[in-house]
Amino acid sequence: MVAAFLPGLAYCGAPPAPENIVSRWNLDAGLIAALALALVVYAVAAEPRLTGQKVIAPWRRASFYGGWALGALALISPLCALSVSLFSARVGQHMLLACVVAPLIALGLPGAWRVRSASAAPIAAAVFAVVLWFWHTPGPYAATFDGWAVYWTMHLTAFGAALALWLALFDRAAERLGAVVAAAALTSLQMGLLGAILTFTSRPLYAPHLTTTAAWGLSPLADQQLGGAIMWIPAGLILVGAVVAAVAVTLKRADRGRTPAAVA
Repeated sequence: MVAAFLPGLAYCGAPPAPENIVSRWNLDAGLIAALALALVVYAVAAEPRLTGQKVIAPWRRASFYGGWALGALALISPLCALSVSLFSARVGQHMLLACVVAPLIALGLPGAWRVRSASAAPIAAAVFAVVLWFWHTPGPYAATFDGWAVYWTMHLTAFGAALALWLALFDRAAERLGAVVAAAALTSLQMGLLGAILTFTSRPLYAPHLTTTAAWGLSPLADQQLGGAIMWIPAGLILVGAVVAAVAVTLKRADRGRTPAAVA
């Protein structure tokens, strides 16, 4: 059990040593209960006999369950403890949740969750950018290591903003394609900018990791640069892929909708 409620102690516990990292699973009963509740709520919401909604396609259900499993692994596995020692591990956890788990869950949610508005994607992209930059500035970042409340505020706001963004990016209406592409491009650019700043800055910015990286063979600056590169390149490529997929799917749907007269 993680000592989540002791003031001044990071939610994921003390910085782990390489020799005991494999045993540092986060068995927080509250977290496990919340994850189980999310699974039950989705199973009920996805059952048309109970909700009167349309049947959710099997691939969409599989997407949700896959995203849920990856999200649970990111929060319960030793990655939680490793993120206390390494900034790069914390960024990796954030990017996994925002760029892999969130889109998988967004794909699996019922259609009623989707906002169909031309302004939805730009607004979601702007909110996600504000949340991402806020939690990666040195002060708020350091505050997430002082107990459980700020830590979970960070995770819930960051994941909520990412989920809203992906729900908007998966809008396949042709008339909103421009807004979706612009939102995805904006997100890729701002994440790339933040990642580049962290990669090329000449000094470590995050106090919680000044004394925790040596055991892992990294200086605080090298660890920070690795985290910046994770945010800049892999996460950026996922957003670029989202742009390409949005254009391809929307154009394909538009082509199918053309009448013979319109083609002529």
